[in-house]
Formats: sequence, C-alpha cells, structure tokens
Amino acid sequence: MPPGQLNIILATDCGSTTTKAILIERRPEGYRQTCRGEAPTTVEAPFEDVTRGVLNAIEEVEELSGRTILDGARIISPAAGSRGVDVYVSTSSAGGGLQMLVAGAVKTMTAESAQRAALGAGAIVMDVIATNDGRLPHEKIARIRELSPDMILLSGGTDGGTVSHVVELAEYIAAARPRPRLGHGFRLPVIFAGNRDARPHVQETLGPHTALDVTENIRPTLEEENLAPARAAIQELFLEHVMAHAPGYDKLMQWTDAPIMPTPAAVGRIMQTIAQRRRINLIGVDIGGATTDLFSVFDGRFTRTVSANLGVSYSISNVLAEATPPSVLRWIPLPLDEGELKDRVKNKMIRPTTIPQTIADLMMEQALARCALSLGFQQHRELATGLRGVQRRHDIAEAFEQAAPESFIDMARLDLLVGSGGVLSHAPRRAQAMMMLMDAFEPVGLTELAVDSIFMMPHLGVLSSVHEEAAVQVFDRDCLVPLGTCVAVSGPYRAGRQCLSYRVKASAGDLREGEMAWGEVLLFPAQVGEACQLEVQPARGVDVGAGPGRPLVRDCRGGQVGVALDARGRPIRFAADPEERRTAVARWFRAMNLYPETPSSEG
Repeated sequence: MPPGQLNIILATDCGSTTTKAILIERRPEGYRQTCRGEAPTTVEAPFEDVTRGVLNAIEEVEELSGRTILDGARIISPAAGSRGVDVYVSTSSAGGGLQMLVAGAVKTMTAESAQRAALGAGAIVMDVIATNDGRLPHEKIARIRELSPDMILLSGGTDGGTVSHVVELAEYIAAARPRPRLGHGFRLPVIFAGNRDARPHVQETLGPHTALDVTENIRPTLEEENLAPARAAIQELFLEHVMAHAPGYDKLMQWTDAPIMPTPAAVGRIMQTIAQRRRINLIGVDIGGATTDLFSVFDGRFTRTVSANLGVSYSISNVLAEATPPSVLRWIPLPLDEGELKDRVKNKMIRPTTIPQTIADLMMEQALARCALSLGFQQHRELATGLRGVQRRHDIAEAFEQAAPESFIDMARLDLLVGSGGVLSHAPRRAQAMMMLMDAFEPVGLTELAVDSIFMMPHLGVLSSVHEEAAVQVFDRDCLVPLGTCVAVSGPYRAGRQCLSYRVKASAGDLREGEMAWGEVLLFPAQVGEACQLEVQPARGVDVGAGPGRPLVRDCRGGQVGVALDARGRPIRFAADPEERRTAVARWFRAMNLYPETPSSEG
C-alpha cells in the first residue's frame, strides 16, 4: 500500500520483559499516536512463543481504541471502517537482543571499526577479539567457545594488504567451533568483512563449520571506513538466522509488513532521520535497569554505544563501584555517609523493581543515574572518534607521542539532547529529568533538552522504513516531550564573581533581567512552544556559546520546565568542604524546583 494511503498503523516492540504496542492514526492535523497497550514478553518458558505477548498487547489496544484488530491469531489488514490496520511493523530485543562477538586484526583499527559496525546495527558486543589483544591463542579459543553469540563479525586487513592475521583469527573461530545461542542444531552465522584477498582462505577455514557470509571490507583502506554493507548483512542475518530460530519469531515475521528490526537499531534510525531532516547535531540516551545505550549524530556521522552493567536497578551496585561513593554523594545535599549510601544501594539491588519511597531515596537514585549517564557518555566519546591508523604528516612533538584521535562530539555544537528510560521519562517532576541531563552531559552554550514520553522511539524507527513522514510527525507531536533550553557558561571559573548579565523576554511580554555569578543556576518558566528572546552579555573571557566575551542574542524555546541559565562552569565545580558542597547543591535544586521541600536524611 502506498504511504499516502496508510491511515491506521500498528507497531510493537518486543522487549526483554515487556511487549509494547501502539496505534497510530491519521487525523486531520496529521499522524498521531492514539492508544498504547503492553503485556509481558513470552519468548521464554513456559510459553516460548513471542506472539503470545504480542497478541496480549494488541488486545489491550483493541480495548482502549474500540477498534477490532485481531481475528483470532490473525491481524486484520487492510483497515476498513472500525476493523483492521493498514500496516503492522515490529522491533525486538527479546531474549537479550542481538548478541555478537567481534574479531579484528588490530584492536584499535579494524577491530574498532567492526565494533562500530556491530553497535550501529543494534547489537550488544559481547567481546572484541584481536591478534594484539594480549590473550594467548588458547585463551581466545576458549573465550569464543564459552560465549555462544548469535553471530560473529570477522574483519581485518586493508584490501591488498596482509592476509595472515585474518586467517589466524579465522582459525581460532574454527578451532572453537562455537554454537549459536539460539537454535543449537544450526550453524553459527559468521560475516567476513575484511581484506578481499583473504576471502578464499577464510572460506576454506570457516566454510565447512559455519554459515559464512562475505561482504565488503569495513576498512578497504586506512583512510576509509565502510560500515554500511556490514550493518546491512548483520540485520539480514539477524532475521534469517537469529529471529528464525527464536521461539515464535517465525510466525511474527509472517505477520509484519517490514523486516523486524533490533530495538537499538530502530532507535538509531529515528535519531538519524530526525538529525538529517532538521539538519542538527543530537545525542540520545536510553538508561535502563541494566545497561545504558547512547546514540549520537554529529555532522551526519552516527555512533552508538552500549554501556553494559551501567543501569539504575540490576546494575546499580556496579555504577557505585565504577563512579566511587564520593562522586555519587556530591550530588546529594544530605549528610549521608558512604556506609548508608552503600546500604541503600544494596537494598535497591536486591529489590530492583521497587521505586523510591522517600525523597532521600529519590535523590540517591537520581544521583546514581547522573553517574551512570556520565560514565556511559565517557565511553561513547572514546568510540566516537576519527579513524585510527590513518597516515598523516606529524610535527616534532607528535613524532614522539602518538595520541588517540579526538572525539568528533563537540558539546558546543550540540543542538538537541534526548533522554529516555524510566528514571528520566517517569521522573516525578520534569525538572528532575532536565537537571539530570544537564549534570551528566554538561552541555555547552545553547542546547534544547527533551525526553521520550513512553519510549516510542523503537516503534517510530521501524515505521520510518515504511512511512518516514508519519514517523517524524508522531515523533514531534507525541513522542518528544520538550523540557526546555539550557544555556551553559564556560570559561575561567571564579566562585562568586559575576560572569554575565542577562535579559530574557517571553512572548507573553514577561521580562526578567539581572546579573549572574559563577556557581549559580537560574530558571525562567517558559511554556511548551513559547518563544523567548534571550540576550546574554558575558564577562571578559566567558563563553555562553558565541565565543569568549561575545554576547549571545538568540531566540530560544521553552518547554515543560523552561529556560535554564547554568553558570556552574565546565566541568561543573564543587566546593571541597562537604558542608559548602551540600549547601550549593541544595541551592541548585531549589533554583530548578526539583523537590517539594528540603528533605531530612530520613526522607
């Protein structure tokens, strides 16, 4: 059916625990998300049939919408009157999502490129094997054997370059004889995306033991990275091998009108679509109970990373261990000691599905979320870099020290920061979500902030492959909740000294002006869609996004929180004295109206 004739759209996302269904209808003003249903995912025992959970979620949509969608276990299509839908699409991360092992000749070159290809295709990278990763051959073979991935991506060598390293990796895989995680009676899919001269040798080594698929080289030259063919091969094999062997997915694939996408790949697709259509740079984050996914699009370059064991329920103890207790406590304006913090974290770990019962518990969980987001962002920046190994001319200093390529993520050029996940999307106050994003990512200059209302981005990502305009309209109208705009100050920090003067005029005529000192946060309430005229005159050497000492005159948009001026410096400065630090943090929280009142340590 042509996109222009699609009036009723059904989309599902089969998550690891919950299957979510949404109904999108064409209205006079355009496409809108109208109903949502959810049910437990049924890919595991005792059901072992993912379609059971899908049908249960769709039945909830039927009840809420009054539309008849199912005829027994069949989706009625096309739509006619109050019956059926015109198109049905789905994503999936059930059963742990797409789990891959990546192998490359050199860890910081072809293996890193292969890792970017796998992550961009929506995979969880279980491990990276390289000839120079420091492990002995028998250790690599044992590691490959014990992982039981869904798929292996093998890369290495530029076209026409060395063959021996790639063949060595292929021999390790052949010796390990790994079995796929799903469908143990089938051969493990292996994608070879390396030196074309090595193809006959790889075919001879792996062909008899694996389901080998050969595609274009990820690094045909040192100066070129070609990820698209490998990503396409990953998603194709995901459907042919992984989904076909997962319980019930053979039926689900017959129902859908477009290929099932891995959930993270669908989120990445809608991110890229929005960045391209708006011509902006953006960062998106999905923080869950066990992992944190980060997506970025800068100058059209898409990067995705998965920070395993950085979450706010199942992995909360790992966040505390990696961030360290002092880093968490600095965000809590209460006289908590490390022992009490650890006790509260362990209680959350053994009861991961509980929600905070007191303001103190809420502050602790949101402090840990800040740390998880910050740690995940650091890891993301390390992978969002230029190509390693590219030959170029060096000056004298560089001749003695080879520095890693700089990340191409420039926070001063970030236009939109989008948060998702329960701790952000379902924060008791929207200002809390905005403050967590400001504190963890530390945007510079003028940046718009938003959250995903009900984690609808996977549905819209797969829908964009069928009807891009419908996906974009629903993203703007129903998915994205604008929080507001952050204007962050950077430069030579001097606590308590004046750093700028400001003038903010709302479209309703309200005018606020004054001066601001380092270490302060100010919030100007401005509603969703309300335009504000912002004039900021920084002190000498201070940068508010227009350059050191240069005034910023811009129109900015409000949101459910408003426009925030952040003069805490970059990075954010904390007082060394614990009491002074708690006083300052409490002042920031009051300025943003985060909590109903100043709480005691008991809540």
